[in-house]
Amino acid sequence: MGDVQAQVVVVGGGPVGLLLACELAGYGVRTVVVEAEAGVSGRPRATTLHARAVQCLARRGYLGALAGAGRRAGAGPVSGAFHFAGMPGLAISVPAGEPRPVLKCPQEEVERLFEERARAAGVVVWRGHRVHGVHQGPDGVRVTAQGPRGRVDCVAQYVVGADGARSVVRELAGFDARTYPATVSAMAGDVRLEQADALGPGWHRTARGWLVVKDVAGGGVRLRTLNCQGVSGARRVPLTLEELRGEVSWIAGREIGMRAPKWLSRFSDFGRLVRSYRRGRILLAGDAAHVHFPIGGQGLSTGVLDAVNLGWKLAFTVRGVAGDGLLDTYDRERRPAAQRVIDHTRAQLALMRPDAELDPLRALFGELLAKGSEGGVLASMVSAQDTVLPARTAGSSPWEGGFLQNVALATREGGTDVIGLLGEGRPLLLLFGGQAGGYEVQAQAWAGLLRVVRAEPVAGLPCEAVLVRPDGYIGWAAGGGRLAPALRAYFGEGGGAGAGGALSGAVS
Repeated sequence: MGDVQAQVVVVGGGPVGLLLACELAGYGVRTVVVEAEAGVSGRPRATTLHARAVQCLARRGYLGALAGAGRRAGAGPVSGAFHFAGMPGLAISVPAGEPRPVLKCPQEEVERLFEERARAAGVVVWRGHRVHGVHQGPDGVRVTAQGPRGRVDCVAQYVVGADGARSVVRELAGFDARTYPATVSAMAGDVRLEQADALGPGWHRTARGWLVVKDVAGGGVRLRTLNCQGVSGARRVPLTLEELRGEVSWIAGREIGMRAPKWLSRFSDFGRLVRSYRRGRILLAGDAAHVHFPIGGQGLSTGVLDAVNLGWKLAFTVRGVAGDGLLDTYDRERRPAAQRVIDHTRAQLALMRPDAELDPLRALFGELLAKGSEGGVLASMVSAQDTVLPARTAGSSPWEGGFLQNVALATREGGTDVIGLLGEGRPLLLLFGGQAGGYEVQAQAWAGLLRVVRAEPVAGLPCEAVLVRPDGYIGWAAGGGRLAPALRAYFGEGGGAGAGGALSGAVS
């Protein structure tokens, strides 16, 4: 087979890689996904999407097909119950008009949705192909893979490694990383208990560690263990039922019988963060870029936010409508967010260690969580709603870098909201009141790229004009510098109505 030409190759067909492919194809970028697995895995993996990831997916039009998701009616904020370091009482709240704050959805379902949508948008998905070569040149990258019909070579302008914690792209491209050595050992598996009431559902702390128990369909349970006495020497050895039974019994302090294992695995608190998300024309996303202890269910959400952040920036770069350095902001915005996740998951693990000396600290955190409002900082951190992006413009408004909540808008065309206006994937310039016409004049050079909407003033949003990025974050707001330099920083020199042709088909 001759060289296959693409604009972007995404290595990794998990939820992060497929979501990124959906975003790219939605902007008309020719995209190929290369995935080693022949099909979507049914193995239990992530099940949680946190508030900011849910909000971004809503703005990109993905939630309607996810079970239990979608737009939430109601005038007031809503909270969802969660936990912190195994302690209950964390209330994650979202403003009125946003989807529910914690979406429980199996990763398998998310992955199938993204793959279906990617294929429908024209993405070529090569399953059963293992990458063994990534060679970067001045004008592109060659990816070599081995598949059912032999060797395949694909040449692209950019390559994104979204191929998980053991990323081939990361290793072949020579990305440097900071690592956090493992200090604990953990196990997981689906089994049937010999005595159904031997372990009740929930988080159980003992003097030796933790047991986390969840009922699963068919009468079994999903078990996870945490042993803080050190790292297992058998990290790469397949876990056996007898080992899991022994570990659960040791932590519980009594014999716990079990049988009929469906899957068994080991994990630890090993962490990694690459020192840059980009090396020339090669970028990383998801677990390929960052790995952390899975407390709090933040892995999938962090990867989703990577894909949503990178998708429009890479597409605009490929299509020639990106400002200087726009693609580099992916690293500047997402790597600090991943570092924060690594840091606070390590903090949670520290609280989970069974040392008696930590009991007063655990009691203090338990008291804060029980009071509700005092846990707001923790809730915003776990749900990523505390993320504020660095400003790109001189004399920036206090609004710049924040996330624009989903407010109702009265426009000339009728009633709508922020989620509805961002669904097509274009940056949005919202103009409020009759004095905002000057901003529309400043934006004329980008008329084919921007979606400009006039709306009635909104309480709580005292701005004459707001520039909203496709991912929902505010790129500029009145009260800071001029609009035109901000548009130039994001979208280059514009080009008038002709810019619209560069993003023809920019829909999701």
